[in-house]
Amino acid sequence: MAEHADLIRMTRIGKRYGGVQACQDVDFVLGAGEVHALLGENGAGKSTLMKILSGDVTDYDGTIAINGAPARFSGPTDAQSAGIAMIHQELDLVPGLSVADNIFLGRELRTPLRTVDRRRMERSARELLDRSGVSLDPRRPVGELRVGEQQLVTIAKAIALDARVLIMDEPTSALTTAEVERLFDVIRELRQSGVGIVYISHRMEEIAQIADRATVLRNGQIVTSFDPRKLSTAEVVEAMVGRPVQTMFTTPDAQTGDELLRVENLVVRPRRPRPGRRDPDGISLTVRAGEIVGLAGLLGAGRTELLETLYGVAPGGPRLGRILLQGKPIQVHRPRQALAHGIGFVPEDRRASGLVLFHSILANTVVSSLPAYGRLGVIAKRMERTATVSMADRLRLKFGRLQDEVGTLSGGNQQKVVFARMLLTEPKLLLLDEPTRGVDIGAKAEIYRLLGELAAQGMGVLLASSELPELVGVCDRVVVLRDGRDVASFSTADSGEGDLLAAAMGQGTVHDEVGGVR
Repeated sequence: MAEHADLIRMTRIGKRYGGVQACQDVDFVLGAGEVHALLGENGAGKSTLMKILSGDVTDYDGTIAINGAPARFSGPTDAQSAGIAMIHQELDLVPGLSVADNIFLGRELRTPLRTVDRRRMERSARELLDRSGVSLDPRRPVGELRVGEQQLVTIAKAIALDARVLIMDEPTSALTTAEVERLFDVIRELRQSGVGIVYISHRMEEIAQIADRATVLRNGQIVTSFDPRKLSTAEVVEAMVGRPVQTMFTTPDAQTGDELLRVENLVVRPRRPRPGRRDPDGISLTVRAGEIVGLAGLLGAGRTELLETLYGVAPGGPRLGRILLQGKPIQVHRPRQALAHGIGFVPEDRRASGLVLFHSILANTVVSSLPAYGRLGVIAKRMERTATVSMADRLRLKFGRLQDEVGTLSGGNQQKVVFARMLLTEPKLLLLDEPTRGVDIGAKAEIYRLLGELAAQGMGVLLASSELPELVGVCDRVVVLRDGRDVASFSTADSGEGDLLAAAMGQGTVHDEVGGVR
């Protein structure tokens, strides 16, 4: 590993949340012009350590030095003044404001009369977006953007700060392959100019491609530092989880049963069109009991919109076609109707759509199944607690107390709470939108194990994912969407990632469910 002059030195950093030791005696160094990858399971202490460095957490043990000078920040603004910026895994944008307004929020450009200079802000925002390889109108409201586009805006916002230290927490979790490559070009430019970058990711192939050095945290402590080009993925994963991880995709073989879901030529015409969204425009597919069916497609193909329609959270408007559950036509316009039919949904953005962050772990877990714990308007607290503890044990949830706010959990453990909430409703059909986005390899393996168990119990699963290895490794079949329509269906027994990508891009030969040519 090349030597870099110390830009940041964190010494004996410690932080405790109630009974949970998030960081303990952590020493971390970042050099000027270095990309230092920080690895570990969800809950290992990565985000806590970086929140301390970025001023989000101010009560901690240990010391921080910048270019050898002691520093202690009173908040994020103080850290930004010292040249430290953080791109959070969970997006911190204001949906009702434009792209330009979000990029310059709190640092608005002014005219000589001290009014907001929107023309200059929009021009500067466009230059920043171009630099990041993003084609977006800076006047467009952020709430209209997809999660991946919002992530690119967040990256542009951080670059606008001209920071000496840039912390990137899962910056590529919602990006396409082309967007990831452009981001790497930006990172290389920043590194060349002497910016130090902390890069947090669970994608091992990215670490080897972009990082100069990597450090692994486990249970709040550093266990190893290494050259990312010299250790195998298996060795890195073992360091992260503290045990050998066997085959990632170990879902047991499930016997598929009768047809559970049938979607016939589904078309949705929302009364209020959503810019950048692709509502169903003639989708047909089936899911059998005990079967895991994947949804593949490029950004904007309509995967999320299909799942939202099936769960009743899509905008209202005329619909054509039919949705049948166990052979009977159903109408779903609200989540309550979906739950009554035995349909559960784990959304893509857990923080915005899946959880109430300031409510407790217990409250978030049981909120969708409250009728099961009450009689005559009285909730049986003991039953709630018993059900939550049982589900937490099943999903291997790491937490301090059930009354802790769910927002204090790591991203992977928050995702487990969303799963627990849906599973307590005892669904027949489980809809999953990017279920492993932003979770570590250990948590991914646990989610894959869980899906295999659910399928073996006869549950049907419809899984949308942008990770092709995940679709091929976990699913029995994969339906490819393009422009709101199903364009191909593959059996994963005799098809690979290349087949899915070619179909998503409108290339290559299309196979049907049993491997024939269509």
